Parts: sequence; C-alpha cells; structure tokens
Amino acid sequence: MTLYQRIGGEAAVNAAMDDFYIRVLSDPMLAPFFEKTDMARLKGHQFAFLSQAMGGPRKYTGATMQKAHSRFSIEQRHFDSVAGHLVATLQSLSVSEDIISEVVAALTPLASEIVNTEAASA
Repeated sequence: MTLYQRIGGEAAVNAAMDDFYIRVLSDPMLAPFFEKTDMARLKGHQFAFLSQAMGGPRKYTGATMQKAHSRFSIEQRHFDSVAGHLVATLQSLSVSEDIISEVVAALTPLASEIVNTEAASA
C-alpha cells in the first residue's frame, strides 16, 4: 500500500492542503511569498506534487522545484517553517507519527532544490 493510500487518498490530501495553506498564509514570515499567487492554481500543483511524491495517481507536470521557487529569496528557515506547518497540519488530522515521518523524509531532500539564499547574518 502506498503512502498516499495510507494517508487517506485524495480526500485526506485535499483536507491537508486546505489546512496547510491556512497555516502558511497566517505565518507573517511566509505570507509575503504568496501575495501575488493564484492559490487555486498553486493548490492544484501542490496536490499533484504531493500525490506523486507519496505514490498516488496524480502526476506533477509543473516546473522543477528549483525553477518554481527561483523568483523568491528562500532561506532554510523558510523551508523549515513550511515543513513545520505541514507536520502540524498532519498532526491535526490525526495522521500517525510513522506516516508523518515518511512524508517528512520524502520532502526533506527538496530543500537543496528550493532553498536558494543564504541566511542573512545577524
């Protein structure tokens, strides 16, 4: 059984995306990244991406992670905050810690493609 099936399939991923983006858009550090974003389009891409990453039926056909994020100055702290919101979302939906760990393990390597800016020195 795939991770996508174990997490609850399409309904669960859609519920997670809705809650996830509420959290992200409420985060003052992350919200500015989404000011000019078509959120319906982004959610569609995100759903397809997560579906594919977790072994689901939808295939992501958008830009590479590096290209999709290249117009933003993304530091590791931004990536970590997004990952934290995803974990909190999955926890709020009563997803088991084992599955959450698998999701995190599948997505963590993407930091090297998304993070494109060194942290500003204090």
